[in-house]
Amino acid sequence: MEQQLLEVGEQERQQQHERHRQTRRKGYLLAAVLGFIFVVVAVVGISMRLSESRALAKETEEIAVPTVDVVHPSTEPPQSELQLPSTLQAYIEAPIYARTTGYLRRWYKDIGSKVNKGERLADIETPEVDQELMQARAARDQAAAQLKLAQTSATRWENLQKMDAVSQQETDERSSSYIQGEANLNAADANVRRLEQLESFKHIYAPFSGVITTRNTDVGSLVNAGNGGPTQQLFVIAQIDPIRVYVNVPEVYSPSIHKGVKVDIEVPALVGKRFTGSVVRTADAIDPATRTLNTEIDVPNPNGQLLPGSYAQVHLALKEQVQRLTVPSNALLFRAEGPRAAVVEPGNKVQLRPVAIGRDFGNTVEIISGLEPSDAVVVSPSDSLENGQVVRIAQGSNQQ
Repeated sequence: MEQQLLEVGEQERQQQHERHRQTRRKGYLLAAVLGFIFVVVAVVGISMRLSESRALAKETEEIAVPTVDVVHPSTEPPQSELQLPSTLQAYIEAPIYARTTGYLRRWYKDIGSKVNKGERLADIETPEVDQELMQARAARDQAAAQLKLAQTSATRWENLQKMDAVSQQETDERSSSYIQGEANLNAADANVRRLEQLESFKHIYAPFSGVITTRNTDVGSLVNAGNGGPTQQLFVIAQIDPIRVYVNVPEVYSPSIHKGVKVDIEVPALVGKRFTGSVVRTADAIDPATRTLNTEIDVPNPNGQLLPGSYAQVHLALKEQVQRLTVPSNALLFRAEGPRAAVVEPGNKVQLRPVAIGRDFGNTVEIISGLEPSDAVVVSPSDSLENGQVVRIAQGSNQQ
């Protein structure tokens, strides 16, 4: 009986142990399944995050690329005449200053007066200079008297020395006094001539024929010698026949400009009138800052109709047919190094090209050099746009 009980107990223990082992096995299996599920979920989550990150980075890059509108430069028909703005200038213009100090006694010419070369403009009272001149003349007379006495003494002592009545030393002293007297007289003469010249400056004369455009003084005004600034100018005189015109001709038109080319001038104040002049000289050099040729034109003005300072339109006849392009005014960048146009090249990369501007038509601007008709020019480019920057051309952008 006991043996049976022991066998039954042993069987129960074995069964219980088997149940524990199966339970542990199920636990391990469940843990493995749960671990696998966790790993799968983690891998899926990481994969989704990476995918979202790549998509976000790609979207950010796409957003960072600016979208631009572009246009092609419009081709204008060649022109046979070049019209440029300018300002009329006097052929010769000079301020008149006093060369002596005093008070203005009288002026003879006012603004608008036509004067001839050498004509008197004003008189200045110079009492100090007058007294100095009188003193200098007296000093010159004194020096002349002393020279005469020294000459007489030198001659007398030379005769006495021949008779051995005086020493050679005394004779040399008298001769030296005579030579010194000559020098003193020459110095006195020079001082008199200087003061006489200064005295002549109290009369102010026109240096050339012209018209008085400014009078900055009046009777009783204190006048100082020299050009102590604009307030010291007594008059301004200008020669207006012929009248001078300077224009800056764009570089592309410079081959047509040379001495002798006929030019027409229009002044808005004289409607319907044209004045003919000619090119008298050019700078023979292109200004690198503006890419223009400085040109001087002289226009006959015998009746004085053309006034210095007037705005004028200069019409230049061109022999060469130059291609003209225009772009919208808002297609240009104005920077310290000069105007630039943003051109989209193959690969959608931007190139900032320097351009030379011709005439301004308001909404459009003439481009003389720097662009081609096939170029895609960015409209309203951002100030932050840089060379080599990648852009995206907007769909439906006007590239005509």
